[in-house]
Amino acid sequence: MAITQLEGKMLAQMFIEGASNLSRHVKVVDSLNVFPVPDGDTGTNMNLSITSGVKEVKQHVQEDASKVAAAFAKGLLMGARGNSGVILSQLFRGFSKQIEGKKQITAIDFAKALENGVETAYKAVMKPVEGTILTVAKDAARQAKKVAHKDSTLVEVASETVKEAKASLQRTPDLLPVLKEVGVVDSGGQGLVYIYEGFLAVLTGEKLSDEIIEAPSMEDLVKVEHHHAQSHIATEDIEFGFCTEVMVRFDEEKLSGSPFDEGAFRQELSMLGDSLLVVSDENLLKVHIHAEQPGEVVTKAQRFGELINIKIENMREQHTHLLDETKAVYGTEPEPQREKSEFGIVTVSMGEGVAKLFKGLGAGVVISGGQTMNPSTEDIVKAIEEVHAENVIILPNNGNIVMAAEQAAEVATVNAVVVASKTVPQGLSALLAFNPAQGLKENAANMEEAMSVVTSGQVTFAVRDTAIDGVTIKKDDFMGIIEKKIVSSGADMLDVTKELLTKMITDESEIVTLLQGEDATSAQTEELVAYLEELYPELEVDAHVGDQPLYSYIVSVE
Repeated sequence: MAITQLEGKMLAQMFIEGASNLSRHVKVVDSLNVFPVPDGDTGTNMNLSITSGVKEVKQHVQEDASKVAAAFAKGLLMGARGNSGVILSQLFRGFSKQIEGKKQITAIDFAKALENGVETAYKAVMKPVEGTILTVAKDAARQAKKVAHKDSTLVEVASETVKEAKASLQRTPDLLPVLKEVGVVDSGGQGLVYIYEGFLAVLTGEKLSDEIIEAPSMEDLVKVEHHHAQSHIATEDIEFGFCTEVMVRFDEEKLSGSPFDEGAFRQELSMLGDSLLVVSDENLLKVHIHAEQPGEVVTKAQRFGELINIKIENMREQHTHLLDETKAVYGTEPEPQREKSEFGIVTVSMGEGVAKLFKGLGAGVVISGGQTMNPSTEDIVKAIEEVHAENVIILPNNGNIVMAAEQAAEVATVNAVVVASKTVPQGLSALLAFNPAQGLKENAANMEEAMSVVTSGQVTFAVRDTAIDGVTIKKDDFMGIIEKKIVSSGADMLDVTKELLTKMITDESEIVTLLQGEDATSAQTEELVAYLEELYPELEVDAHVGDQPLYSYIVSVE
């Protein structure tokens, strides 16, 4: 039977199968990285991002398609890693917005949602590049809309969407010369094709995932860890003193006179307290809130049905006992809640030595990550919270982390800005320019300027044979890279590094910094320092043990 309406449970299964299909092909997508470096991670980033979306979907499986899509978009946003993951999150953020309020969607709804996702994603990218996942998504959405106006079945629309996505993917090398030069298609676009193929499989009934979707119990959904946090405040500072839980069985007669809207009810209760959680299904409503007037919460909930459970606990009384227990166990009072500092700096680094450098220059929180593991939006949000400051500056130190950092800054509850460092040398230079006596915007501007005078270089190894930028590269050869351009290659790491240095240093250069990777030795670093001092006696040469993986040396020239 032709499928003309798509409800929430099937849409949820489509999201799950799309993620599963991508997961099965992660290594294929990773292998399409343009540079033959051992850190091609587009597939990994997209997989981690979409897995976060699916995790949220599994907690919100229901008939309402719009709510399933909203859950998927929320999970994707918080789990987004790398540019590919962020773009993927924006595609489905727009998708979700387009079908908002629709319990079921038609083929034309589906096509319009894909189109709105593309518009949202393009707006999220400062300088959209054609020949990427954006192009594949755009071409596929355009074809979906074209077919949807002629055919009302979702299978036909999804089939044509996949067909055009594949065709667009094959055209990406014609739009992005570097893809043609290396002989690959766009990795992000390929990942999106796998996701769309998973969608289609559900609609056609082929190769469905064996995973059983189990909605969590309402009890699981309302488990909120809040009591231990109370040990960091004084009893008299507890504004809302009663932990209140109410469960109501919906009553049709009452609902006819007072219809239930979860969002509106949540907003109504938010005026009464904090730590609020409202969950509901077809039969039950459950509320958790810290309130000063618990009776008022009960009254408001009762207008939708029959009270079947009420629990009210005096948190001030609990807090007093908690303090007494803490003192008895540890012999001291718990530490008071610390005040926020004026400024905090969050940065990303790979390698213990590099992390120590950032810490030594004043970074409050250093997230472990980089090329091999891009931190997610949620990781960066947590770091912003951990640095505990009124104003936060984020240094991503990797071009593939900038968009996730920008999303984190948008959802942060404090003033946060991203200084878009794309390399470790840029991040270090920016951090040196930070001045706590200046304001947030002024600091960001000065740090951006400081980055502009730094040239960044890297030495790593090739994972396959290739030819790019006029350089022939063999598998396992070392490569010298200036910014994003490969300038040297060979079997000897020191020779490649020396050639890289000579191409980075100009008559205006004053300082060269070497960060030694975990596969390099002190003897090799000493040889490079001696080489520089002999060839460029006027330069200041600085060397540190960075212990970064994959990169024998990270080089900074100023």
